[in-house]
Amino acid sequence: MNDLHLMATRSRAAAWTLAASSVEARNAALLAMADELNARREEIFAANCQDIDIARESDLAAPLLGRLRFREEKLKAVTDGLRALAGLPDPIGQTTLSRELTEGLKLYRVTCPIGVIGVIFESRPDALVQIASLALKSGNAVLLKGGREAAHTNAALCGALRAAAEKSGLPADFAQLMESREDVAAMLKEDTLIDLIIPRGSNAFVRYIMDNSRIPVLGHADGICHVYVDKAADIDMAVRIATDSKTQNVAVCNAMETLLVHRDIAADFLPALLPCMQEKNVRLLGDETVQALIPVEPATEEDWHAEYLDLTLSIRVVDSLNDAVDHINRYGSHHTDCIVTDDQAAAKAFLTRVDSAGVYHNVSTRFADGFVYGFGAEVGIATGKIHARGPMGLEGLTTYKYKLLGSGQLMTEMKNGQRAYTHVLLDESCPV
Repeated sequence: MNDLHLMATRSRAAAWTLAASSVEARNAALLAMADELNARREEIFAANCQDIDIARESDLAAPLLGRLRFREEKLKAVTDGLRALAGLPDPIGQTTLSRELTEGLKLYRVTCPIGVIGVIFESRPDALVQIASLALKSGNAVLLKGGREAAHTNAALCGALRAAAEKSGLPADFAQLMESREDVAAMLKEDTLIDLIIPRGSNAFVRYIMDNSRIPVLGHADGICHVYVDKAADIDMAVRIATDSKTQNVAVCNAMETLLVHRDIAADFLPALLPCMQEKNVRLLGDETVQALIPVEPATEEDWHAEYLDLTLSIRVVDSLNDAVDHINRYGSHHTDCIVTDDQAAAKAFLTRVDSAGVYHNVSTRFADGFVYGFGAEVGIATGKIHARGPMGLEGLTTYKYKLLGSGQLMTEMKNGQRAYTHVLLDESCPV
């Protein structure tokens, strides 16, 4: 029996325990996690310094180095998130359908945990805390594989979370850390013990996971996000939204990577945007029309497909809203896309026709986030359409089961006419 199989077996046992645990126990564990992280802050910061030093020696790009850094600000953010998560309603045991099938026979659809989830995520240590805490609150066990750049920090964080869970009377094995690519390869084969895999990364990486496992995969892929400045946009607002979408944090999946501008407003908007982009040291790429209006480098076909995660922005001028929608649906990753316009009809058309998990009107793409949405945090942002879409919080980590409560009813009675179906909707929760 290999190490990963043992881990998955322990995860399954932990998941069964969590599924039957009270929300009070799970909330107490979340609060204990916040305290434990604070108590181990120096150990965690020292581990993060090790990772930072190694990353610098490897010439890790500055934006990615920023994502890797875990200091006071991020510690406060994750501990605040844990406490906020503890205050959210229990996602388990919620009745979403009540129906009488025949006299005395009641059907309930009730939310329950998915079970054991494998999550592969990037070199962002705070993501480990968010993912693990969401899993625990929703009654799931989780196998975690972070980027190798954050190995020391992830180990320190996971150790703190496991210790807090155990002190709270819940299984430490609700969260286990995979350490190698070999572990990931072995995980893909554990289809009898693992219920779902959530890979966060490029489309190619997600496709690789899908092609090499029988376990259901919920991909959280590229964030090729767009802002479209419509001809009816307020220019000042458009400049502020575009600047925030691109520069507030460049190394995140909800940052804008391509800016689309209606031809009728381009000559006024682009010169107004230029100083803001120059101030933030953004490298600008553009099509021929953009090049004629502001100083930019030529954009290529590859740029429309690019997720830069850096201070680079591609700009394209389009002739119509239809062209903007077509561009987004062709080149985008179905993540988050925004229209800036004062024309409500244009906004409605954009929000209806753009095929993305998040479609925005007059607001920065940076708002695509589980904590911002009030979900407590997020496991990631799902760009597909099955089971969960967009920021995946507690609800996305649950499924449901049907509970049928009777008093001796038989199908024979239904078939011979002794009983009849009533199919009456009820306004009540499942009592058990």
